[in-house]
Amino acid sequence: MPLSEDEERILKDIEREFYENDPAFAREVGETTLYRHAWRNIKLSLVGFVVGLAALVVALPVWYLAFGGFLIMLACALVIERNARKMGRAGLESVTNTIKAGNGLREVLGSSSEKMRERFKRNEE
Repeated sequence: MPLSEDEERILKDIEREFYENDPAFAREVGETTLYRHAWRNIKLSLVGFVVGLAALVVALPVWYLAFGGFLIMLACALVIERNARKMGRAGLESVTNTIKAGNGLREVLGSSSEKMRERFKRNEE
């Protein structure tokens, strides 16, 4: 069912006010997609997987700590699999195309260090 002219006008006014009041948040909402969210979860799970692997290797003599490392690895692998399914073929192709385009891993993995620098600069000012 299409919207009436009044409803369309109201929605356009709300959108305009949204962009005027908080442009940074509006830009972030516009750029965030399901692919980006799932890729962020995959990156964090990869870090967790490496931590679990390190715990497994370091704690081999103590079997219950090594088992804990294995459980961490298993949980992270399940999160990676679930988010890879959410991304689907199109999402994974967009990530690989970004890498192939020569943008490097820094763009794919994110610019968290740049974000932290910006936050520290804002806090100092």
